[in-house]
Amino acid sequence: MHVQLAGEPYGPERESEDFAAASAEALVLLDGSSTPDDLESGCRHGTAWYARRLGVHLLARLTDRTDRTIAQCLSDAIAETAALHGGRCDLGHPNTPAAMVVAARLHGATLEYLVLGDSLLVLHPRRGAPRVIGDNQRFPGGERLRRQVWTTVPGTAERAALYREYAQAVRAARNTGHGPWIAAATPRAAEHAETGFVPLAELRGVAALTDGAARFTDRFRLGSWSDALRLLAESGPGELIAQVRAVERTDADCTRWPRGKASDDASALYARI
Repeated sequence: MHVQLAGEPYGPERESEDFAAASAEALVLLDGSSTPDDLESGCRHGTAWYARRLGVHLLARLTDRTDRTIAQCLSDAIAETAALHGGRCDLGHPNTPAAMVVAARLHGATLEYLVLGDSLLVLHPRRGAPRVIGDNQRFPGGERLRRQVWTTVPGTAERAALYREYAQAVRAARNTGHGPWIAAATPRAAEHAETGFVPLAELRGVAALTDGAARFTDRFRLGSWSDALRLLAESGPGELIAQVRAVERTDADCTRWPRGKASDDASALYARI
């Protein structure tokens, strides 16, 4: 694989909670689950730390444990990362650091893939329409609260209170069987990832995007997924993110395109097969 990647935090002097890395045979993309500043997480490390550690462990597993399925590799990486926290972190806390995960690796004549959470993997076929994989664990209660957040004005106390309510509702339900599954401290969450194989002969390439970068198509409608893949392949992930940022700047109050954050961490990766 020939891989290009780019990432950018949502604001100046902010630490991105995304993580992307790749080798010639595997790729990982993680989107850390942000926690409101006033919510205790039970962890002294933070979301960015967690996403980086989990991403590094997962990439290592994907490349050196071909005897393990891609879901088993994620389960192993979650367990290894949990062990790094130490006794001073409460891994049973509902706000413990967590991340969405996209991963793929070459597996013989196929591409093996995994998606857990609302980040996306987009298959770029040699013929036919793109196939978008991920964001398939809807949580109706959380979705209702999220749309209520969108109806308020950014920067107001009302929005902050609704966002806090939304964050608490999602965290109380995730990884319990009553809400979405996400990579946190529970290795069995990997069992709920969407996984599969695609023959390499059918692929031109594959893209991975956090939801901040997926706004190009999902939120702002700057083009179809075919357009997004063409841009990634021809101009690179950095250009796709730049176009997303340009639109965000024109709608800082989130009125034309309602959304929870005016700007979000954005990371994208494109691998040419």
